Amino acid sequence: MSPATPTADDIEELLLSCRYGDLEDVQQFADRFGRDPLNDARDGRGNTVLHMAAGNGHTETLEFLLRHVSPALLSAQNDARSTALHWAALNAHLPVAQALVKSPEGPGVDLIDVKNDAGRTPLGEAENVGWEEGAKWFVEVMNLDENTKDEEMQVAEDADKIEVEIQDAEGQVAKMTIGQRAADATPPNPPSAT
Repeated sequence: MSPATPTADDIEELLLSCRYGDLEDVQQFADRFGRDPLNDARDGRGNTVLHMAAGNGHTETLEFLLRHVSPALLSAQNDARSTALHWAALNAHLPVAQALVKSPEGPGVDLIDVKNDAGRTPLGEAENVGWEEGAKWFVEVMNLDENTKDEEMQVAEDADKIEVEIQDAEGQVAKMTIGQRAADATPPNPPSAT
């Protein structure tokens, strides 16, 4: 016998239960309706059960949900393309952020690289709200690709010579090199005596 199908009111109640950390109600919903409705539930802005629990810091509810939903739900983005991890970062919930990133079979630290519509990753959101503890943890655990490090080092080495063009109000263009060593610099033309 297949589980019953939840009504719109049942889904709304589930999302509210996740938002307020009503673990017992979430468990009853899961027992009654099964796993699929937990995965499919969304509010009017595309937020999932994980968004609701994570954004409000309900670690116990979140841990229950993580055992009962598809790992793919960890990557689910709402209408603003924010994941549950973005919401945990916005609201400075470190145990929640850690549970999301460390969830078995989930995307893991790759979640830290997901950008929302504002162009921010969860690390960027943590920095934006001044959540230093979370930003520090994200940096400690995130993947720092060796090729990216090498490219950054090369850019830094080449940064000692930057060509700049400046156009004045009359349309005259002046070119200059910033960061050139004094020995390499071409002396400027002396002003003409008039």
